[in-house]
Amino acid sequence: MNIYCRDNDLILEGVLDFDIEDTLECGQCFHFARLAEKEYGLVAFGKYLHIRQCREGETSRENSFILYDTSMKDFNEIWKSYFDLDTDYGIIKESIIKADERLADVILKHSGIRILRQDFFETLISFIISQNKQISHIKQIVHMISEKYGQQILTKSGRTAYAFPTVEELFDVSEEELRECKVGFRAPYIRQAVCKVHEREIEGDMLKNMSFYEARERLMSIKGVGEKVVNCVLLFGLSFTSAFPVDVWMKRIMEEMYFHKDTKKDVIETFAVELFGKYAGYAQQYLFTYGRDMGIGK
Repeated sequence: MNIYCRDNDLILEGVLDFDIEDTLECGQCFHFARLAEKEYGLVAFGKYLHIRQCREGETSRENSFILYDTSMKDFNEIWKSYFDLDTDYGIIKESIIKADERLADVILKHSGIRILRQDFFETLISFIISQNKQISHIKQIVHMISEKYGQQILTKSGRTAYAFPTVEELFDVSEEELRECKVGFRAPYIRQAVCKVHEREIEGDMLKNMSFYEARERLMSIKGVGEKVVNCVLLFGLSFTSAFPVDVWMKRIMEEMYFHKDTKKDVIETFAVELFGKYAGYAQQYLFTYGRDMGIGK
């Protein structure tokens, strides 16, 4: 990968295994907006990023990106890790294909899916919100909470963006106020999660230093954090890459591909981890895309 500055923008050329659309639109994050084809505005770690994937021939090397109004300091401290750019996805994809050759075509077609390394607290609250919600609704609620309780971010382009509120900013927000943001029955779950993080009963750094099962058990002490939510938080907010979230769609996809009968979610999860090992979380993204492309689970 070649990186250089042009005016106030940062140019990344020759980025392997990265597609901004496939990465953002696969249901792992909710704090972004599509501005145009392969062009997005997103907020993470209190910063706004306007990113565009370049058209073929626009730069000297294939698969290049423009990060508008971005410093090398912010790239090194935030965006390189956020987009997981130091991870060799070639090795991951080879391992997944070896486990199941049926995924080779979808991995080739969607070779740019990456697992984002997101803020733990925002990920926790976002996936509590996500229960029984469509992605468009989750995004609306995340934006509403950010606009109401988060810090405004002034962008050089004139766009208005809002950071997801910190635990301190959400601590004094009541269940009734949360319900005004359309979270419904999830309000007490969010409130309890905020309190546990605020009182340091649960912290991202603490959980990262635990084993997978210890971190899972601690997170599930929060009311409303069930198996699907906890695996999403472990995978997308804590980088436990063996986590394998199983929602209703993934259940149907796995049943059709591997079990051919109604199967409990915990059995599916155990099977996936045994099959794909430490890359089960990555495999889940490709399996979901495979199911969508093949019309499985609909």
